[in-house]
Amino acid sequence: MGYVIISDSTCDLTPELVGELKVKFMPFTFRIKGKEYSNYFDEREMKLKKFYEMLKEGEVATTSQLNVVFIQHYFRKYLKKKQDILYISFSSGLSGTFNSARLAIDDLKLEFPERTIEVMDSLCASAGQGLLVYQDAMNRNAGMSLRDNLSYCETYKKRIRHWFTVDDIDTLKRGGRLSASKALIAKVLNIKPVLNVDDGGHLQAVSKKAGRKSAIRQIVNNSIENIEIEEEFPTFISHANCLDEAMHAKELMEKLYEEKGVKSKIIITNIGPVIGAHAGPGTLAIFTIGDEREV
Repeated sequence: MGYVIISDSTCDLTPELVGELKVKFMPFTFRIKGKEYSNYFDEREMKLKKFYEMLKEGEVATTSQLNVVFIQHYFRKYLKKKQDILYISFSSGLSGTFNSARLAIDDLKLEFPERTIEVMDSLCASAGQGLLVYQDAMNRNAGMSLRDNLSYCETYKKRIRHWFTVDDIDTLKRGGRLSASKALIAKVLNIKPVLNVDDGGHLQAVSKKAGRKSAIRQIVNNSIENIEIEEEFPTFISHANCLDEAMHAKELMEKLYEEKGVKSKIIITNIGPVIGAHAGPGTLAIFTIGDEREV
């Protein structure tokens, strides 16, 4: 009995956290060099280092959202065990998976009328989604009911702050987020975009910084603004094959946290191939808890 929490591999959590949280994750798929792979946190089908090396060599990776049939198959094995389900999906602003899940549970509710199946749109990406799943799992493990947990996290998700900087301008150009002319100018001037996720779960460019160090400093400063001082929470720093810069950002965050009296354990995670296919190698992201996100 009880309920199981399910999410997607787009959460970009560490294998250690996955084991600790006791949450189930459906793997997205990605395709590169004509072959399809499933995205698992333990990198069993492709090592992340190899994936990002291939992108740097000019290979293009594509991704696929979870479909109705796959979701139904995955959910059914828990429903047959008489477990209720709380599913936290990748942001509807970035993927159609949330809508696929809503369609999937329409049939499942008819098949398992005695079971509770709830689907929540995280409006988050990467380890921002991971931060929501983390809190959801902590609530469940502390005895919070499925309905109360869903209600709590519907509010909590709006407070998860996402700040990114992207190093690979060509990936943004290929993804249609930057025109060819703007990409050329950005490369010539060494401009690095600073992005966040708005309250609708969409990725948006906020500013441009001259140089990588300046962009990293900006996402650190933005992450500390409007942060929740009284509440203890984890901070996730995620990177796409740029561990040294992630460690540098961690040091900067720790110094600012100490100055402001913020209680937060900083955890470094990898940006997996699904997010990485669209953001590119060298992407660095910071996820914290603060005021509600703005449009």
